This record gives sequence, structure tokens and C-alpha cells, in this order.
Amino acid sequence: MKKLSLNVQKEFCDECSMALRRFIGKMDGVNSIETESGKIVIDFDDSKLTEEHIMKISRESIEKLGYKVND
Repeated sequence: MKKLSLNVQKEFCDECSMALRRFIGKMDGVNSIETESGKIVIDFDDSKLTEEHIMKISRESIEKLGYKVND
């Protein structure tokens, strides 16, 4: 198991948090996704997903919702 943490430009609204949980959280290998105070923490099985893949999918999903990931 591994955790990936992303800082986001601003805090997610409830609907956006739910959308991320539905999309990313349903991926095979993702155990949980938490959105809190401008931060997203994804707990995933690194034997099923690479960190690069989950990072790419997460960044794309976040940006589609109108948020920006802080590098």
C-alpha cells in the first residue's frame, strides 16, 4: 500500500469531493481518497497501480473539475 498526497489551489466543494471519490475511488487498486483543506490523499495498492498513473489520472480529474494542482 502507498499514499499519494496532492496539494490543490483551494478547498473542494462537497459535490467536487464526491465526484473525485466516485471516479478515482472506483479504480481497481484505490483503497480510499480523502479531500480536506486543499489536500487530496489517495491510498492505493502499488502492485495494481503505479504512482505515475494515479498521479496523471488524479491531476486530469482535478483539473476537469476546475481546480489546479500545486506543484
